[in-house]
Amino acid sequence: MEGKMLGAILPGNSTVELKEFDIPKPGYGQVLVKTKCTTICGSDIRCIYREHLGKGPEGYIPGKIAGHEPCGIICEEGEGLKRFHKGDRVIVYHISGCGVCYNCRKGYYIACQSPLRAAYGWQRDGGMAEYILCDEKDLILLPDSLSYKDGAQCACGFGTVYEGLEKIGVSGDDIVLVTGLGPVGLASCMLAKAMGATMIIGTDINDYRLNLAKEKGLVDYAFKSDDSAYENILKVTNGKGVEKAVDSSGADAGRALAVRAAREYGKIVFLGEGGTVHFNPSPDLLHPQKTIYGSWVTSLWKMEDLVEHLVRWNIHPDELITDEFPLEKAEEAYALMASGNCGKVAVVFDD
Repeated sequence: MEGKMLGAILPGNSTVELKEFDIPKPGYGQVLVKTKCTTICGSDIRCIYREHLGKGPEGYIPGKIAGHEPCGIICEEGEGLKRFHKGDRVIVYHISGCGVCYNCRKGYYIACQSPLRAAYGWQRDGGMAEYILCDEKDLILLPDSLSYKDGAQCACGFGTVYEGLEKIGVSGDDIVLVTGLGPVGLASCMLAKAMGATMIIGTDINDYRLNLAKEKGLVDYAFKSDDSAYENILKVTNGKGVEKAVDSSGADAGRALAVRAAREYGKIVFLGEGGTVHFNPSPDLLHPQKTIYGSWVTSLWKMEDLVEHLVRWNIHPDELITDEFPLEKAEEAYALMASGNCGKVAVVFDD
C-alpha cells in the first residue's frame, strides 16, 4: 500500500499538530494495521502533551506520531509472520521490547532494558494516524465480541489495572477502595466488581468523576477526597476499613488514604504514576501488618488473560468512553482529556 496518511504529533506546549506522513511498508515480522480507535492515556497528557518529560526509554521523540493505546485491523502483511494475518482484528501492546532479554522473556516488554526498546507513540510512531506499523510480536488478538473501542483500552489502562488487582488478589471476600476516579480508577472499579468485590468505594477531588462513577454504577459509595474521606470510609465499613485498596491518583493524599483506610492485614497496590507519599510506617503499615504492592503496566500473557476474561465476564471497557473525536479534531480531544472533566477520550477512525 502506498500513499499518504494523516497523523498527530505533540509539540509539548499543550497543542496538537496534524501532518502528512508516508504510509509505512511492513518488513519482516511486521504488519500494517488500519487504525480503528486510539484512546488517550493520562501519561500522554502528563509527559508529552503539556511538556516533554523524561529521557531515553521514558522520553518522547519529537515528531513521532502520538498514541499508545491503538486498536485496529491488519490490512497488509510483511514476510515471516507466524500467527497473525491480513483481516485479523488486533490490539497493540504499547511497548515493543527486544524480545530476548530477561524481562521480555517474562512478557514484560515494559521493563525491557535493551536500547532496542521502543514505545508506540513515544519512540516509534503510534496510533494517532490512519495506519500504524507494528511488529507481530506486539499484537494481541481482539475477539469478535469486543469492539475496537474495547480493545484500545486493554494494553495500558485495563491491562495496568488487571495486573494490579491480580497482585492483591481481589475476590468476593473483599471491600475495595479506589482512590482517584480517572480512567484507570474507573477501570479499577469495573474490574474489581467483575472479580467479585462485595463493595466498591471510590474517592476523588473532581466532582465530575465522582458523579460519573456513580452514574455508571461502578461504585457503591463515592466520597470527596478531603479531610472527611477517611472517616466516611470507616463509617461504611463498620469501622474496620477495606480489605483491598487501589491508588490510581498518583497523589500523595490519595496514596496515603489508600494505606490508612486498609484494614489489618490489608493489601494496597499503587498504580498512579509520579508524585510522593507520606504516611507513618508503624501505625499505618507495620503494626496492622499491611502490604503495599507496586505495579507497572502489565505483561503480554497477562493481557491475553485479561482479554479472555473480558469476554467471559461480558464487560466492555468502551462503557468508560465519554467523548469521541475524529482525528481531524485531535486537538479538542487532548484538551478535553487534559481538563479532567471526562471519562476516557477516544479518537475514532472511519472505515
